[in-house]
Amino acid sequence: MLLIHAHVVVNPAAGRGAAARAVDPIAREFRRQGWSVEVARTDGPGHGAELAGRAARAGAHCVVAVGGDGTVHEVANGLLEHGGDTVLGVVPIGTGNDFAKLTGVYRHSPVQAVQRLVTAQTTTFDAGRACGEYFVNSVGFGFGPEVVRVRNGMPGLSGFASYFVPVFRAFARFRPPRFEVRARGFSETGYMMMVEVCNGTTAGGSYRFAPQALPGDGRLDVCLIRRVSLPRFLLAVPRVMRGTHGTMREVALFQTREVTIRSLDGPLVLHLDGELREPATRECTVRVDPARLKVLVAR
Repeated sequence: MLLIHAHVVVNPAAGRGAAARAVDPIAREFRRQGWSVEVARTDGPGHGAELAGRAARAGAHCVVAVGGDGTVHEVANGLLEHGGDTVLGVVPIGTGNDFAKLTGVYRHSPVQAVQRLVTAQTTTFDAGRACGEYFVNSVGFGFGPEVVRVRNGMPGLSGFASYFVPVFRAFARFRPPRFEVRARGFSETGYMMMVEVCNGTTAGGSYRFAPQALPGDGRLDVCLIRRVSLPRFLLAVPRVMRGTHGTMREVALFQTREVTIRSLDGPLVLHLDGELREPATRECTVRVDPARLKVLVAR
């Protein structure tokens, strides 16, 4: 293998500080595998996109995001805004690590993830775009952003509890908004629990909203869940975790290249790859940008 230079972008706060502790082992393993490495640490929101864009403009072959889905989101946005052929790699050190499930490094230690990355194949993924920002895994409206808001207010939770507990706490106070959802061949207006538009299969760590999604098929997978009662919600949660919710009467699943969500109650609140956004608009069109991002996928 030719010598490859990896620009490693680390969120030192990821994994409750685990990413900061993993920097030296990650760099050592890349070098042991014959790669040269340059490490940069983020120092706040948005810095990961800035560092990734700077590396891409300097001609970087590969930028590796070390952290959770928020770090991946920022690094991917930096690469996508620049354009070019820089490849994205991921060493997952977060809670949900949804994007890592698509790249063959999920549930691997940082050193094991590096070992898999150096022999990984470059694969082309789609990207999504909503409200002027890219996403690589999913964008959500309704209940999803409320769960993110609650989870952000409970920093002491970790592991599975950090995604399971906020779901039930958020449900207790959530009032389903009225949305109008329009796509080619689909139109519905009414009270909706949530709309999740997916490039990947899972969101929120354990929830398989789009079990048939493929990140390079040129389409987005939409999961719409209508207003549900508490008993139906309790039934839905394990089904969504297994990806068997498609037969429920409250659920609509469809694929599209473009979908528009309009709020009839007030400004939209959304999350992009788990990052909360409040764009002060009542309408958002979500589009797929096919074959836009090169990603290292381990087999």
